[in-house]
Amino acid sequence: MIARLAGAALALVSALAVPASTPAHATEQDIFTDPQLTAAYVATAQYRYEPLATADGYEPHLCLARAQGAMGFHYFNESRFGSLDPKKPGGLLYENSGNGKRRLVGVEWVVPVTGKNMKRPRLFGQDFQGPMAGHYPGMPTHYDLHVWLYKKNPRGLFFQWNPNVKCPASTKPATQGMSGMSGH
Repeated sequence: MIARLAGAALALVSALAVPASTPAHATEQDIFTDPQLTAAYVATAQYRYEPLATADGYEPHLCLARAQGAMGFHYFNESRFGSLDPKKPGGLLYENSGNGKRRLVGVEWVVPVTGKNMKRPRLFGQDFQGPMAGHYPGMPTHYDLHVWLYKKNPRGLFFQWNPNVKCPASTKPATQGMSGMSGH
């Protein structure tokens, strides 16, 4: 009986000693309290295993980096371009994990520009960035929204560039051409 009470007391003290999860900025949503962000997290968690992403039609592209940080390797599923469904992002963001594999760090929604008077898309209470040119040949001019669900961005959950994400040095020349793009 005493051992059981001691165990319960220890569990309670441990739970109280662990700080609650807080968003990167006080004005941002917390992925574990915002229902849409939670839905996005649950729907994309399977893609932590990269082969599931490619099996679902996400194709790997360049690793994008700038002085402000990186976005990582973009994996795009063009059939999901235009989606404003939290469960169906058009892009997944990966970085090398150091063991020959890639680790999911974030997700991205991509909405192609459909006309010059197109209204800026919104999701999670956030305006999309853009419009901007495509990241690879044939990708349309678009708006996008990055969400760092799997790797904290000290600049904020929705900031495009994450200083905690790195691209391999071998991709640097390829990304330099992207640095002039609006937004990317």
